[in-house]
Amino acid sequence: MEMKLKHLEFIQNVIIRFSNNSFLLKGWSVSLVTALFALSVSSSNKTFLLLAYIPAVIFWGLDGYFLSTERQYRKLYDIVRQKANDEIDFSMNIKNLDYATNQWALATLSKTLFPFHCAIIGAIIIIMFIQ
Repeated sequence: MEMKLKHLEFIQNVIIRFSNNSFLLKGWSVSLVTALFALSVSSSNKTFLLLAYIPAVIFWGLDGYFLSTERQYRKLYDIVRQKANDEIDFSMNIKNLDYATNQWALATLSKTLFPFHCAIIGAIIIIMFIQ
């Protein structure tokens, strides 16, 4: 039983890291877009607003990747949870999971990421029309 708990702990630590990375990406996205807003307003140059789309879209894609991979590790956690103690091999490989098909697009458009990142892109659009 101890081996199973240790394996589950390893997987849980990976899930926590992906979750933390996703949180940090959201913070960086907001910070960079806000900085580009400030540059645009201070210099009266709309080019900085156009540049704001780049980090917004890139961080949205990365956030989707982290969520997709986190979901795969959650699936691995569920599989290991159901294994017998003598079947524990400490494998962290998620490539063989049937869930590992390209779920990135679905994660990018998930109900948690879509509103957040659309709000950032919407803010860029609004600021472009205001300025």
